[in-house]
Order: sequence, then C-alpha cells, then structure tokens
Amino acid sequence: MTQAIKKSTTGMQLEGVVVSDKMQSTAVVLVNRFVKHAKYGKFLKISKRYKAHNPDGTYKAGDKVRMQSCRPISKDKHFTIIAKTGHVKGDVLARGAVPEAVEA
Repeated sequence: MTQAIKKSTTGMQLEGVVVSDKMQSTAVVLVNRFVKHAKYGKFLKISKRYKAHNPDGTYKAGDKVRMQSCRPISKDKHFTIIAKTGHVKGDVLARGAVPEAVEA
C-alpha cells in the first residue's frame, strides 16, 4: 500500500543525518542543535533522534537530509523527509561521533 505524502510549506523543518534505514519506509535521523544554558550562558550541544517517513527507502544511512513535520503517520513518526542536502563520511557513523558534512 502506498501513501501519498503531501509536501506543504507549513510546519517545522529540521536538518540532520540518517543514522539508520533498517525499518520499512522509516529512517532514524540524528539532529544536532546548540542550546544556551539559562543560568551560565554556556552553549550545549543537544542531539536528538527522530523517526521520519522514508518513502520507498530512498534515503540511506549517511545521507544529510531535511525533514518536515506532518500529521502523525504512526506512534513515533511525525516527520517526513523532503530533500537530500549532502552525504557524510561512512566510518563516522559507525564510531558514533558527530558526523561532518560532505557536499554532494
């Protein structure tokens, strides 16, 4: 069964790296962001993993992607991948380090 995902211009957009594409039509995307500590003013790096809709398994592990919020597709999936913006080095994902982007 195929789902038609509407690509609209509204909603939150995030950029991250696909770290897993082993599920059927779902990818796990790692998003890094900087947050300023309220009291001390130090910037902290926060990482979060989101499950995103990956239609037809188009995007593979190591792809840098842009995803957009959408209606809930499943219990954990509230984003859909809309574009590939680059690729990261292959062995970086295996070590669990912060990936460096390589332009495609």
